[in-house]
Amino acid sequence: MIYLDNGATSFHKPETVYRAMRCALDNCANPGRGGYPAAMAAAKTVLRCRERAASLFHCMPEQVVMTSNCTHGLNIAINTLVKPGSKVVISGFEHNAVTRPLHARKAQITVAGRKLFCWEDTLETFENALKKGADAAVFTHVSNVFGYILPVYEMAELCRQYGVPFAIDAAQSAGMLPIDLQKLGADFIAMPGHKGLLGPQGTGLLLCAREPMPLLQGGTGSLSALQDMPDFLPDSLEAGTLNVPGIAGLSAGLAYVLEQTPQRILERECREARRCADALGKLGFCVFFGENQSGTVSFVPNMDCEEAARLLAEQGIGVRAGLHCAPLAHESAGTLDTGTVRISFGHDAAPWQTGMLAQEVEKLVRQS
Repeated sequence: MIYLDNGATSFHKPETVYRAMRCALDNCANPGRGGYPAAMAAAKTVLRCRERAASLFHCMPEQVVMTSNCTHGLNIAINTLVKPGSKVVISGFEHNAVTRPLHARKAQITVAGRKLFCWEDTLETFENALKKGADAAVFTHVSNVFGYILPVYEMAELCRQYGVPFAIDAAQSAGMLPIDLQKLGADFIAMPGHKGLLGPQGTGLLLCAREPMPLLQGGTGSLSALQDMPDFLPDSLEAGTLNVPGIAGLSAGLAYVLEQTPQRILERECREARRCADALGKLGFCVFFGENQSGTVSFVPNMDCEEAARLLAEQGIGVRAGLHCAPLAHESAGTLDTGTVRISFGHDAAPWQTGMLAQEVEKLVRQS
């Protein structure tokens, strides 16, 4: 299969990820629950993952909290920063992982920046919203639908300037773009383990620069005599048994990203995204591509999006069609009624993938 849905999850992980997970299943018990070899092996596995993440994201290992996915981390961040009725500024390209928790908190939401690939519009409207008063801001680093890379470092500077705490959704950027917790000055940065970090599903990281409010309470292996959760990271957020085989796989994925470097991975993805956009444009489709673009391309085909994705799947090409859990982004781009077909390249992006996709899409044009 030609897999072009890395925006949903990376597929065909590095072989080291599979080996690390098998090794953990064979050798690791429950971390922090004993001093015998299998428990200590588990603890070392978790610590190694924290250390690799800290190296990649420029923070302390104890600031790296293990979560079940990016949505889990975003819920912790939003639960901490947003009180019922709080005024919150978001971008025009947010995923439901941001908007639904805010809706549940009955936040007063201001949407800032609706123009694709336009940093000037994003920054101007974002600053105007902050000037009017905000209790918090939550914004994505990269649109999961259109691959638009938002100016998060500049947005972070504006938040600091106006004294607004903020969280960043790095679901589509972790492992591909520079993320520096210290330079950004973010309160929280949430990310999945299974996308650009090349780990398995069921893993994620939350980088914490402030003390969070736990979503879960339970055993941590520390301060067991107390009925309150520990008041220090990462224990305060890690109630219950950790997914050690998953964390082992994530650690191996982080090692691969550190070795390859996010810059080289992004360059590979962007090169194919540009070739893909050019090929689709020549076929007459409405293609969303511009400045500040990552390795994701969306287009509107000459038929129903879901039908186009189904026909491509029959030819062994995996893409995503519809609204991509991000109706706000589609509303901003004017595609809420049609949706798009999304092509998202991964760490193994190669010209042959793009060529085969263009060939099969051209067949669809001829058949329609």
